[in-house]
Amino acid sequence: MQILPSRSRAIRTSAALLLSTCLTVGLASCGAPAAEREQAAPGFPRTIDNCGHTTEVHEPPQRVVTLNQASTELLLSLGLEDRIVGTATWTDPVLPELKQAAEGIPRLADDMPSFESVLDAEPDFAAGSFAATLGKGGVATREQFDELGVPTYLSPTDCGAKDNSGSGDGIRSETLTMDVLYGEIRDLSRIFDVQQRGQKLIDELKQRLDGLDVDATGTSVLYWFANSDSPYLAGCCGAPGIMTRAVGAENVFDDTNAEWPQSGWENVAERDPDVVVLGDLTRRSQTAESARSKIDFLESHPVTRDMTAVKRERYVRVSGQALNPTIRTVDGAEELATKLREFGLVQ
Repeated sequence: MQILPSRSRAIRTSAALLLSTCLTVGLASCGAPAAEREQAAPGFPRTIDNCGHTTEVHEPPQRVVTLNQASTELLLSLGLEDRIVGTATWTDPVLPELKQAAEGIPRLADDMPSFESVLDAEPDFAAGSFAATLGKGGVATREQFDELGVPTYLSPTDCGAKDNSGSGDGIRSETLTMDVLYGEIRDLSRIFDVQQRGQKLIDELKQRLDGLDVDATGTSVLYWFANSDSPYLAGCCGAPGIMTRAVGAENVFDDTNAEWPQSGWENVAERDPDVVVLGDLTRRSQTAESARSKIDFLESHPVTRDMTAVKRERYVRVSGQALNPTIRTVDGAEELATKLREFGLVQ
């Protein structure tokens, strides 16, 4: 874990006193009211309606904490590494092309950070990819950040047509599209006043998806994120759905709108997918995290070893982030297209 650059003793003491006060007397006592904020920068304030919450910034944020890997990699892709003062909740190594930009950014936690550690980074903005992280039961609610005068942004891929009120990973009433992710890029590039960079990133992602040129009609695919005891398998309408539609294939669990339903292996074997897409995670919070461990399980389990995809070794390894609604979803679609060609399953 990297350490934040040292500051003056007075500033460190002030931050410690603020945190102590917040924790002792309650968050409502912290943070300056809007009237006491500094005069807005030219072209600001900018206000965005984000997941039913108003996000307002009076200048481009300078000290950002990203609460999920996806938010971090998106901001890095916009060239904003000098603004990130803390990051957390990672499943994979950083994208190779972003590795240099990510050097020196403090990792507050590999998993979900504490609210105290986030506040200790003295953020003026916080961004998250999931309501489970930026919301009730997560690091803190958006209202708690608001009371401290810290604007927040939640990825719109995890709200709107997605219901996160249950105990699982949410249920989608509408099919997720890349347009929602493009909207997130536009929002954040506007907040940070780097609109041209945002449009360039969107154009690059669109060009890559349009260039797949694969038709795998009639090919069935299973997406396995993690856990061998009760596996998390992709439903119809999240990021794996984007990948499936991009190559013209079919998801064997298209009959459920749950984001990551858990199922028994007998049910999986009955659906007998032609191809299995495996999340290749480096974290260690579930069983069967890496793609290698997943393959070992599939080839040794009496229920799964006779599935078509297993017998023919039709495995597609992708990062865990590719299976979430992120800029890496395009990476996942490209890898799936490449493997389908290798397997001879494209028309």
